[in-house]
Amino acid sequence: MELVLDTLLAGFPYFISHFGLTLIMLGVGVFIYEKITPYHELELVREGNVAASISLAAAILGLAIPLAACLEGSVSLWDIFIWGWVILIIQILAFYFANLVIDNLKERIKRDEIGPAILLFAGKISIALINAAAISDKF
Repeated sequence: MELVLDTLLAGFPYFISHFGLTLIMLGVGVFIYEKITPYHELELVREGNVAASISLAAAILGLAIPLAACLEGSVSLWDIFIWGWVILIIQILAFYFANLVIDNLKERIKRDEIGPAILLFAGKISIALINAAAISDKF
């Protein structure tokens, strides 16, 4: 039992710092995403817009999946910090690419059209999974 406690005491600061930074990167990423997209999904969600909920959920998962892969392979806080920004940039680019592919996406999400939101969800999560695989390969 003493060995377990020693291991916990030795590893806990590492766990807290890496886990905490990853959560901060997720929060910052969602905040930035929400501010630079052409419609504010959180506002729309509060109004009961399901399409915006699907899109925002995809954005959160789209950041969390590769951040989790980054956390899994991280050896330092710098790994998480630097790759976290790369992840955010890639996910934002994925949104803008989807915006080019799906006609009039902004207005369709505002009108609560579920079809485009599901397609957007699939695109964001697909990129997130590929992003996670590429990130985890770096370590």
